[in-house]
Amino acid sequence: AGHSPQVKAFVTQDIPLYHNLEMKHLPGADPELVLLGHRYEELQRVPLSDMTREEINQLVQELGFYRKETPDAPVPEEFQFAPAKPLPILLHLQVPTVDGKTPPKHDKEEHPDL
Repeated sequence: AGHSPQVKAFVTQDIPLYHNLEMKHLPGADPELVLLGHRYEELQRVPLSDMTREEINQLVQELGFYRKETPDAPVPEEFQFAPAKPLPILLHLQVPTVDGKTPPKHDKEEHPDL
């Protein structure tokens, strides 16, 4: 299954602009946006194959992710822990392995409760 150019463009050009959007690239099936809750339980999957790059960007922004002007642009204070909803989101470019025992790295978890 080849990835659509739209999705590929989003992955290569747009993901670096989003603060706290984590990309897991697993070879194989069609790309999906996987919404994870606090304990990394799966809440929802959104198949991206049929979406245009514009639609994917709109979706991610609706979910509350902050889009920077450039990958190195500073993130405003109020968006440091965006998305405001407590949902880490993983963009899986494939269905994860069956056991799913690999939680994402916790490198952004140290923020104190505001």
